[in-house]
Amino acid sequence: MPKLATPLNDTRIKALKPKANRYAVSDGGGLVLEVMASGSKIWRYRYSLHGKQQPVVTIGEYPATSLMAARERARRYAEIVAGGVSPMADAKKDRGAEKSLNTVRDFGAYWTEQQMSDKSDEYRRTTNRALEKDVYPAIGNKPLPDVTPGDVLAICDRIKKRGSPKMALHTRNVIKRMFEYAIARQFVTINPAAAVVARFVATQESRDRVLSPEELGRVLRAVYASSIRRPLKLAIHLLVLTMVRKSELIEARWNEFNLDEGIWRIPAERMKKDREHWVYLAPQAIAMLRELHEGRTSQEYVFPTVRGTDRPIAKSTLNQAIRALDMEVQHFVLHDFRRTASTHLHEMGQSSDAIEKALAHTIKGIKGVYNRAEYADERRRILQLWAEFVDGQIDEGRKVVIGKFGSAA
Repeated sequence: MPKLATPLNDTRIKALKPKANRYAVSDGGGLVLEVMASGSKIWRYRYSLHGKQQPVVTIGEYPATSLMAARERARRYAEIVAGGVSPMADAKKDRGAEKSLNTVRDFGAYWTEQQMSDKSDEYRRTTNRALEKDVYPAIGNKPLPDVTPGDVLAICDRIKKRGSPKMALHTRNVIKRMFEYAIARQFVTINPAAAVVARFVATQESRDRVLSPEELGRVLRAVYASSIRRPLKLAIHLLVLTMVRKSELIEARWNEFNLDEGIWRIPAERMKKDREHWVYLAPQAIAMLRELHEGRTSQEYVFPTVRGTDRPIAKSTLNQAIRALDMEVQHFVLHDFRRTASTHLHEMGQSSDAIEKALAHTIKGIKGVYNRAEYADERRRILQLWAEFVDGQIDEGRKVVIGKFGSAA
């Protein structure tokens, strides 16, 4: 009795390595996968007609032709052979009907399908956003081998003109990874993005990004409309309202808060200037913290990790959450919330010294000698004013349920 072939699966197929000479692995039913010396893997169909072995039929290359698709074609070809006819003509028609991968857009879709399945949702979203927003409109219809370093640089320059140098660098890296895969699959021989040096795309410059009122509302509405965890939504909102640094918020401990008095005392060892800092919480912030306290999973940390250990979330968690949002806001980082609050409060005519104290900035000269409670009443008032201003921007186009965090909450 002939030995039955062990059916293939994607894990086994990916583990097949090229050898000096090509070799074939059977899936059964006449379907074989031929592994070429170059590393390419080609589906073939072997069959006999009228008692004679016939030339193999080429089905397509893996993974462009998936295992399931190859099996379906082999099954159909077996039915044709059973009727006494060669499936060669049908195989040629099938291959001709396959989508061409010649253009950047077509190959990009193929690349994301093959390479992104094991990536995080956030990684897939940011990659697809770069392709759809900037790469495809510029070079989507261009043949893959015709893309030049100048094309890549032009895309990056357009993104930088929008005020988004980091997004420009990210997009360059997406193109680079896509062409690395194209080279591996023997579609092209040159990677045009590799010739665009990273430091020429995005340089280290002091940031001066300030979100407009409309952008601020758009960001927070996008946060609450997203699928990220509720505590992370509140963390981003609190980052806006409290004007603290990201590290100061994510490492916050419950014993630092007196919610009845509306004061958050951040100890000196957690502050950039090694000086204790008091945050005078607006009612909106207090309501959020009470919600977090009621649903807490840690007795110590306000924003604990979900990985089973009693420690705060990673420093990158909120950054990843923001990058995953679907919103039309020019690139910004979380630290820009502090500059945004300072700018708008100054424009409202609020005390510069009180704003600087609220930001935990050092005030030079004789004014800087005052104790931590100096400007307390004014700081409490401006943080309440800021919370109401932020509420107004959210309400301007609100279509999502956010929570009752108003002054009466």
